[in-house]
Amino acid sequence: MPLGTYQRKRRFGVTPEPRGKPPKRGRGKHLAYVIQKHRATALHYDFRLEWRGVMKSWAVPKGPSLNPAAKRLAMPTEDHPMEYNAFEGVIPEGEYGGGTVMIWDRGTWTPEVPDVDEALRRGELKFRLDGEKLRGSWVLVRMERKGDDARPPWLLIKHRDADAGKRDLAEEEPRSVVSGRLLVEIARDEGGNMERAADGDPPPLLRKMLANPKLITPARRAHKKSVWHSNRRVS
Repeated sequence: MPLGTYQRKRRFGVTPEPRGKPPKRGRGKHLAYVIQKHRATALHYDFRLEWRGVMKSWAVPKGPSLNPAAKRLAMPTEDHPMEYNAFEGVIPEGEYGGGTVMIWDRGTWTPEVPDVDEALRRGELKFRLDGEKLRGSWVLVRMERKGDDARPPWLLIKHRDADAGKRDLAEEEPRSVVSGRLLVEIARDEGGNMERAADGDPPPLLRKMLANPKLITPARRAHKKSVWHSNRRVS
């Protein structure tokens, strides 16, 4: 999917998301990887892999799992610009994808197939992640098309290796790898909906924070809000 699809869905005079530059065809030494935890209409994790100058993207509703037996649904979305990897903040309510965005994990990825383009066409991409939270060997597998579905869903699956396990990283490591903030703290700092954002944070941790305010990340001071509020009605 070209960046045109990404750009047509957004109003860059309203949303703080980057417009994106024309993709560079040259492949760098390392390929970027990022997961952005996104509390929009529903909570999901945006899984992105750099390829041919853009971030190939899938929305994973339950987030990635280290358990090879857990096959996580991954819905393909539009390609995103490389600049999006640094975006953490609030998309105004009423805009496309309105809600709070966190950089949950980031790092690099390495293909475990000789031809990535062919693997994407065939619907089975094997790769290694070297992130701050996720590591080891993984695979994205496309499911069969049903009816007139133009974008059949994929599955994100962890391979059995030394990095596999049964830890629930979504619960155990819910904070941003960039700012150390929870979703509710990002919404507080960036002028978003704190109640809605908190719905994407682990309830046990929120209860601990209420009982012990020292666990709350201090609010950012003299910080320019990364959100402009839209006049567009929420549909």
